[in-house]
Amino acid sequence: MTISVKQAILERRSIKKFNGQPVEKQAVLEILDDAKWAPNHGNRQPWRIVVAAEDKLPQLHALLRDLAVPKWQELSEEALAAQMQKFTLAGAYAFVLVTEDMRQKERLEDYAATSCYLQNAQLLAWEKGIGTCWKTPGFLDNPKFREALNAKSNERVISMLQFGHFDEAAKAGARKEVADFVTEFGA
Repeated sequence: MTISVKQAILERRSIKKFNGQPVEKQAVLEILDDAKWAPNHGNRQPWRIVVAAEDKLPQLHALLRDLAVPKWQELSEEALAAQMQKFTLAGAYAFVLVTEDMRQKERLEDYAATSCYLQNAQLLAWEKGIGTCWKTPGFLDNPKFREALNAKSNERVISMLQFGHFDEAAKAGARKEVADFVTEFGA
């Protein structure tokens, strides 16, 4: 399916309810490769991505269970499965890391560029009929999680980007009118 850039921007939604169908790793890699054309200062391309798809998902699910479901060992199988649906129904994952430059200006530029990269990935996935949800759960900073991603000391994990197929997209939320957030210079 080919859609215009405007159409992708206006129609894309964060998908919070995936249907459990897997997303092929190759599709994710193609999206991530095309997303690299995000604007970035000095062409630093400060992002690094860790992908979990296909046969790597059970290992990721176990880690997420350990870090995100308190006292999971005490839950019934059904209760645990219900708690884990927010992780197990996504068809693939990309964890996005950004290099944290010691210089404040460059650090802010790199964070902004990596955010642009993430938006590109979301729009490109939408074009392929794949939903995404950019999440920032607290466990991204957990030392055990950082170790699993082989995060370097100068890298910050800024996103858990879920990819998945879905049966229904959310309705668009209200947006401010342009007059509510744009002012004229010198006014």
